[in-house]
Amino acid sequence: MLDPKTERLTIQRARGGDREAIALLIRSYQKPLEAFLFRLCGKVELAEDISQEAFVRVIKSLDRFDERFRFSTWLFTIGKRLLVNHCQKMKPRADSEAVEFRADHAHTPLLEVQSRERQERVQDMVAVGLGALVSPQREIVLLFHQQGWPVERIAAELRMPEGTVKSHLFRARKRMLEAIELRCAPKSDRSATEELLEILDWGSAT
Repeated sequence: MLDPKTERLTIQRARGGDREAIALLIRSYQKPLEAFLFRLCGKVELAEDISQEAFVRVIKSLDRFDERFRFSTWLFTIGKRLLVNHCQKMKPRADSEAVEFRADHAHTPLLEVQSRERQERVQDMVAVGLGALVSPQREIVLLFHQQGWPVERIAAELRMPEGTVKSHLFRARKRMLEAIELRCAPKSDRSATEELLEILDWGSAT
């Protein structure tokens, strides 16, 4: 992948329609993105297809790219979102026989609605927490949580000591929880709160 300075200059050229700059972005990030998507879905062809779609969207939206963050963070986030959307659309429906065999684990419409509502509350909480962060904490959290990058890779990518990355994660977790408690009153929904705390459990990193 490109270093921050080269990346920034390349994006500026690509915004102006420079085809060589666009090609450089694709060459530099296509394989890492495909590898990331493959780890998520386990299917080579699907990872490649989603990667291509992600680049199409990213190149069309370069004017909206926030240069405070790394291009890889933005690209990987879009790729993951496209993969999740694809999997949701392609999720097979269980037939009646399969439902009978899985009766103990069947999802009724009510349970599905409750689960979806809980997920939405968790997402709202995370959004509130992320909104309370400033750079580079926000970028580090996105790389660690959304992209699944280990601390050592984040440290190398952002060119900072691993101890500094861990410190940012610790302070970010505290700041996010404070913001969430202030605005979302998580105690009113124990299941959503527990799921959120599990998401923000970065003890292994710190």
